[in-house]
Amino acid sequence: MSKLVISKLLLYRYRFFIGYIILSLAFIALVFCLPLISPSGLSDFERQSAVSSYNLHLSSITSGDLIDLPYHILQKLSILVFGLTPYSIKLPSIIIGLALGLLLILLLNRWFKSNVALLASILTVLSTPFLYLTGSGTPLIMLVFWPTLLLWLGSKIQGEKSPKPLWCFAFALALLLAIYTPHLIYLVLFIVIFAIWNPHLRFTIKTLPKFPLLCMGVIVLAGLAVWVTNILSSSTVALTLFFGENFSFSHFFNNIKTGFAPFFSWGQPLEGVYLSPLIGLASFALAITGLFSTRQGFFASRNAIASCFIVFAVVLAGLTPDSSLLIVLPFSILTAHGLRYILEKWYGLFPANPYARVFAIFPLSILLALMIVPSLNHYVYGYKYTPAVANQFSSDLTLISDKLEPDTILLVPEDSLDYAFYSVYEDRHHAIKLYGSPEQITNITPGNVIATLGKNDTFAIPGGYTLQRIITSPNSDNSDRIYIYSVNN
Repeated sequence: MSKLVISKLLLYRYRFFIGYIILSLAFIALVFCLPLISPSGLSDFERQSAVSSYNLHLSSITSGDLIDLPYHILQKLSILVFGLTPYSIKLPSIIIGLALGLLLILLLNRWFKSNVALLASILTVLSTPFLYLTGSGTPLIMLVFWPTLLLWLGSKIQGEKSPKPLWCFAFALALLLAIYTPHLIYLVLFIVIFAIWNPHLRFTIKTLPKFPLLCMGVIVLAGLAVWVTNILSSSTVALTLFFGENFSFSHFFNNIKTGFAPFFSWGQPLEGVYLSPLIGLASFALAITGLFSTRQGFFASRNAIASCFIVFAVVLAGLTPDSSLLIVLPFSILTAHGLRYILEKWYGLFPANPYARVFAIFPLSILLALMIVPSLNHYVYGYKYTPAVANQFSSDLTLISDKLEPDTILLVPEDSLDYAFYSVYEDRHHAIKLYGSPEQITNITPGNVIATLGKNDTFAIPGGYTLQRIITSPNSDNSDRIYIYSVNN
């Protein structure tokens, strides 16, 4: 009877390939179901992003409307194709989130062994902050996407004797597009200075094919010309891209505290769109283990990159608290370091015992389950049943599209975000008539049905109309969302 050799088994030889396939399928299914799972509604930031995207035009781009331009172009296309729905607003983040998850998996797999990279990828793409970025219809995800893309493209160039020109051109294009995201100009400047200072990179640039290099140079210069022109013509754009829209030096340290509070509030949930804690205690302990395990090889590239991005995230959080979510990138690297350290220590205890490697599967599986399952439950149920967070999201758009009759007149103050948002809905669906001024109300005829968002204290309802119905939402606060008035027959 021949001896069983585990390394020759089919499942063993392709264990990492099978693991990545399962992870990819689970991640894709989860990401596309995010709008149906949690959170149940749209935040004010998402609605403002949808308005900005829909109002984007070629003339407005040249006149200063270039902040997060790549994201807003994608979101406008989504709204034009699918109409104004919660899913179409979130779809750009879902697509970019899928690309970001793939980039993180590829990056970790390039820097770490396959077993460590696979486990760290699972913990990262199923974490609460990553799922929030992927399921939120705002450009905030670009703050993590561009650095991750640049790191991965840089890993395809740095250290290679003759890197492929395609990777170099893609890297240059990503650098150009990244400057349209607030604060990333600092990262781009650092990379450009490093490329000029590094002799190997200078030589690589000189050896690139001349004609493609010239074409890429023209594209980059054109993009920079638009960017510089808008910076010089609009102080608001310059302030937003460099410091943040409402930046004040006096609030720098308070912004850092506000930005990172949701990550470490393991007690009472904080009020806001972020479900605290964004990082569980077990995940935090694993990342801290990874941070301390790199102290001897700090100047190895991946160690220094993780530490520098932590400092970068802290500084950016001082400018804009939401920028603290950049910590997702160094967190994934430190998680991989922590897993590598644990596995090396375990295998070091039994260097010649093959059964120890098999036995390690059970405690490691328990550890991963204790980190992943509570994190998913925290995300899915927390956004639905934590009042401090759930009340920050509105389901009004779904209620209006499902509950209101065609040609219902919706009364909304003309100077509000609601008016701007539902103007987009009126333009795309022609299902309601949006009135925002007292002059328009005088044209209402008794045959129309009138609806208001919340209890009306702004407009004078025309005579003869009485309250017929109130449509409610599941929120604990301000759940009386739509008041419907009509004339008694």
